Amino acid sequence: MSDRRIFWRMLVVILAVIGVWAGLGFRLASLHLGPNEWYREQMERTRSLNNTLLALRGRIVDRQANTLALSLKMKFVAVDPKVIQESNAEDRVSDFLARILQIDASGVRKAVNAPGTQFVMIRRQVEPDIADRILAQRLPGVIVKDDPRRFYPHGPLLCHVLGFTTTDGVAYGGVESRMDELLRGKDGVQRGMRDEGRRILYDTRTEIPSESGHTVQLTIDLHLQHLVEEALHSAVRENKAKGAWGVVQECKTGRILAMASVPNFDPNEYGTSIGRDTNQVVRYTFEPGSTMKALTFAAVFEEGLATEQEVVHCEDGTWMYRGRALRDYHSYEELTVEDVLKKSSNIGTAKLALRLGEERLESYLRAFGLGSRTGIELPAEEPGLLYPHAKWDKLMVTRIPMGHAVTVTALQMVNAYSTIANGGYCMRPYLIERVLDAQGRVVHTTEPEVMSRPISRETAARVRRMLLRVTEDRGTATRARVEGYQVAGKTGTAEKVVNRRYDKSRNIPSFAGFLPAENPELSILVVVDEPGVYPRTGGWVAAPVFRAIAEQSVRYLHIPPGGFDSETTWNTQVAGSDAREAVMP
Repeated sequence: MSDRRIFWRMLVVILAVIGVWAGLGFRLASLHLGPNEWYREQMERTRSLNNTLLALRGRIVDRQANTLALSLKMKFVAVDPKVIQESNAEDRVSDFLARILQIDASGVRKAVNAPGTQFVMIRRQVEPDIADRILAQRLPGVIVKDDPRRFYPHGPLLCHVLGFTTTDGVAYGGVESRMDELLRGKDGVQRGMRDEGRRILYDTRTEIPSESGHTVQLTIDLHLQHLVEEALHSAVRENKAKGAWGVVQECKTGRILAMASVPNFDPNEYGTSIGRDTNQVVRYTFEPGSTMKALTFAAVFEEGLATEQEVVHCEDGTWMYRGRALRDYHSYEELTVEDVLKKSSNIGTAKLALRLGEERLESYLRAFGLGSRTGIELPAEEPGLLYPHAKWDKLMVTRIPMGHAVTVTALQMVNAYSTIANGGYCMRPYLIERVLDAQGRVVHTTEPEVMSRPISRETAARVRRMLLRVTEDRGTATRARVEGYQVAGKTGTAEKVVNRRYDKSRNIPSFAGFLPAENPELSILVVVDEPGVYPRTGGWVAAPVFRAIAEQSVRYLHIPPGGFDSETTWNTQVAGSDAREAVMP
């Protein structure tokens, strides 16, 4: 080979090498100095790491600052099979996680060997100390992050009012759902860098910390709630009933002190709530039966259409009106107006209601709150059913006054009795006393609110005195008496409607009342669903449950037999300002 050919070959090789290096240099310079925003974004995206700092959900507490719901700082443990496999650490990771988490090693080994995935959950709700021990091992491909757990320290107690949250933080029912926006808080962000899937640096200067949720203080008293639930459970057992529900309300303000339904469930195990998660106090509507009569009499007296001693002919127990028979449980020939209520005469009540007429009767019942939602701070409250009088048939003016052809919730009815107890002022019932932010500052306080005033103070006093006679000798509710206290109230016994017909074998007995009768502090309503014993009347089944709740409540709250001074509610005397200031976020 000639020197000339060697020279040209060497020249080509040298030029090629120079061209390659020149190209590399040009490319390097363009990447660093040129406007390569797309490449820069891609590089930052692959290197940057945004770690969400989950906010702790706010607490729910009772009126004395007892914790009803809180969130615990738990962790979850997951793995990145790709990183583990590249590090040849399958056995080491599997054995350690199985041992410390006390789970089956074969399941963990299957997870870390999963092909084509970078995230497999191993376990949720891991205790923080165990999570710290896992992190201390610095195992490749093991992921540990926040996984807060909602905890209800009293189990089933107050479950229908509280509701629950899932492990993913989704709120269902009760206060959890209604106040979710304030309870859930705000998540934070922690920005960092990573190298081949591993975090190597966090930039604390750009960290946005999480903000815990607000604390919600309820009007509920934990002790009262406990005794109400115990009484309802006993009622279901003793009467072989399908269920029972009850509510205790402060007459003068509308505060709900206890609200319960049986059967119940444990919100810590929310899977058990299926079929048992309905808050019957606000969601179940029923015909109230004779508890409605107190509202009818209040309207009659307010219009000046009768006096207590006026005599009403009760037709010996059967009265034909517009071709249909109306019957009394017991036969009476003549009763005074006050005895019509004491003996719970359907016929006497219907005759008095006819004096009112359809339009005025409907107007008064709506003013008492029937046919519309109360506005309680709970989801899915039912309005009940009260047809406009223009749609009533010819018999409804005589049936509605005794609690038929109309449906109510227990909350509506107890609030109506509180109206009679409170001098005719219909207060809005409420559950949320106040809300505090994460720093403990009060951001909301609920004040008592008057919704309407259907009757005067004088009329309310007259009806209270008549309701007091219902619990006296020969009244229908002698079993509701509380020793040392005057109890005013009314029994109710309604038949369920099945296939558009009343079923005499399926009853809903109830009792609504308040005490002390002349200066009431507490209104209480008890409903028992389908008792399996006989008799199935409100006086026999529901009145004793009322007594069990009432006699413990007045003693626990130190309510004297005459009630507190009208200018001061028991809440300020018993709870005091110390309980309100005890709430901390």
